[in-house]
Amino acid sequence: MVYDDNAGRCEGLELLINQTEDMKCVGTFENCANVLNEVERLHPDVILMDIDMPEVNGIEGLKKIRRSYPDIMVVMQTVFDDEVRIFDAIRSGAHGYFLKKTSPERLIEGIRDVKDGGAPMTPSVAGKVLDIFKKEDNRGSKTFMLTDREQEILGLLIKGMSYKMIAEACKISWHTVNSHCKKIYEKLHVHSAAEAVAKALDERIV
Repeated sequence: MVYDDNAGRCEGLELLINQTEDMKCVGTFENCANVLNEVERLHPDVILMDIDMPEVNGIEGLKKIRRSYPDIMVVMQTVFDDEVRIFDAIRSGAHGYFLKKTSPERLIEGIRDVKDGGAPMTPSVAGKVLDIFKKEDNRGSKTFMLTDREQEILGLLIKGMSYKMIAEACKISWHTVNSHCKKIYEKLHVHSAAEAVAKALDERIV
């Protein structure tokens, strides 16, 4: 599903998704005023969510979805990359965060990354996350008994890397990354890469 108040962009995203062999756009909407009814009716796996929309914006829509449909993956989109919006979205449970200028190819790749368990972010967004992460004081942070390898992989998730990218960077298999991530989620008491990133930021883990 796509939420965006720009009709032309909605049409473009719907066309892009429907032209992708393993994807189908089940609906497009201009705001989140009826988001729970729409989600219940159409049962999407992934939602592309604009942040700035009239009546009910994307972050409010995201919060509603997270409370009622925690298994649905929500990727935020915006023309802005300021810290307040990024952290509000991540801490509200977004599974990814892209700027609207992201290429169609990268956006499709990001949808696949989300389905594979990653937390994709536009590089500039991931950079801002890391910049703020580094500025804050690490003293007194919790470790949650993560191993060195688990901390390394969590750090790569914070950079917006997919499981596949992490596997290549660490020279291990995708299945090994998946196994490590399951252990990370269990130790952090979370259920996704996005939640792990949010908790890492809040608890100063890495």
